[in-house]
Amino acid sequence: MTATQWTADTLLARYDEVRGHTERLAAPLSPEDQTVQSMPDVSPTKWHRAHVTWFFETFVLADNEAGFAPYQDQYWFLFNSYYEAVGPRYNRAERGVISRPGAHDVGVYRANVDDRMRELVAGLDQGTIDKLAGTIELGFHHEQQHQELLLMDIKHVFSLNPLRPVYAGSPAAQAEPDPLGWVDVDGGLVEIGHRGAEFSFDNELPLHQVYLEPFRIADRLVTNGEWLEFMADGGYRRPELWLSDGWAQVKGNGWQAPFYWTEVDGVWFEHTLHGTFPVNPGLPVSHVSHYEADAYATWAGKRLPTEAEWEHAVRTDTDDAAAQPTGNLADTETWHPRPAGPANGRLRQVYGDCWEWTSSAYLPYPGFHPAAGAIGEYNGKFMSNQMVLRGGCALTPPGHARASYRNFFPPGARWALSGLRLADGVSRLPSRLASLAPQDERSARTSTTEGAR
Repeated sequence: MTATQWTADTLLARYDEVRGHTERLAAPLSPEDQTVQSMPDVSPTKWHRAHVTWFFETFVLADNEAGFAPYQDQYWFLFNSYYEAVGPRYNRAERGVISRPGAHDVGVYRANVDDRMRELVAGLDQGTIDKLAGTIELGFHHEQQHQELLLMDIKHVFSLNPLRPVYAGSPAAQAEPDPLGWVDVDGGLVEIGHRGAEFSFDNELPLHQVYLEPFRIADRLVTNGEWLEFMADGGYRRPELWLSDGWAQVKGNGWQAPFYWTEVDGVWFEHTLHGTFPVNPGLPVSHVSHYEADAYATWAGKRLPTEAEWEHAVRTDTDDAAAQPTGNLADTETWHPRPAGPANGRLRQVYGDCWEWTSSAYLPYPGFHPAAGAIGEYNGKFMSNQMVLRGGCALTPPGHARASYRNFFPPGARWALSGLRLADGVSRLPSRLASLAPQDERSARTSTTEGAR
């Protein structure tokens, strides 16, 4: 909805819906579960619940509530994430050492802010609602981002527990990869970026033109079965397949397989939110870094799509359906990627299953300007040393995916639910493959036939 379409009733209904979903996601977790921080990139569940509450208190209540005072002075400091303009913040890597407030106290904080938000919005005239609705709606989408992160983070927490706790769900049936198909896409001058009156983040704007050469894009994501072929062909042992920084990560971190894979007596197992099971070959490979995705594409004799190619292909292939994303989003049965389903000559797995790495660095679109004030820190300050992902994943909440959505992570990140889709085009064989010695090139192309099948 646009800001002018919101009323007090619709704004409050959406507020309760989004806020309630966060609590439902946290409900299966004990207070102890919610306190653990298993690595610097992971935040405790209770911190996610508190931070999204802090957002509404800071950016809505502070400037609009009569006689405003923060719920608790130190919460202003503890639950600020990266908004330097708001004030000092607690060290991100040490969030897990804060035992208080506990999970219950965070719930009391949430209830307090919820009551104050309801009272505020219910008493506003329509003109003031129109002015504030954009910020409140941003808060909805901000909280949805943290709902996804909450699940990714607790997955990592549980992966380190020898008891192998289960969050929820059950595994999909065993499946084998189906033949990989290709969708041809015309090039030319195309429009990229958010269009229409619905919500978008500022990094999706402005709408602009990009020239693309004709290309083709795979009709589904790369699977676990294909990744096993890559591993068997020495994928993690062949430096010629890797970007230099990626090879340094392989050597420095001992990468041998995707993030949550473990080999036991010659069998690879994968940790998921529904438990730890033998790797299912028909599921999309997940929890791979951009470096791994790029190395696989090189091994397969293909490449990753640019973010402009991905968006144009989706809009071209799905027509008007791109405005209403459907797919394996918010999966509450497996909490995990699923098989692609039958081929139909069109793109599959566009939305859901795995965030898809692209070859595009996360940079501002031509004419981009961050918003004034602290809100302007939301996206623009991260436009360096990050790569763009597209599409959403099985943990992405309902209503939080669209063709123009730009997710971003550092190229070495593996804990996010990320996978890959291959692309190909005229004279675009990756330079590392093209520069191999003749005998190595023949070997690589033999692997390409098998890996991209």
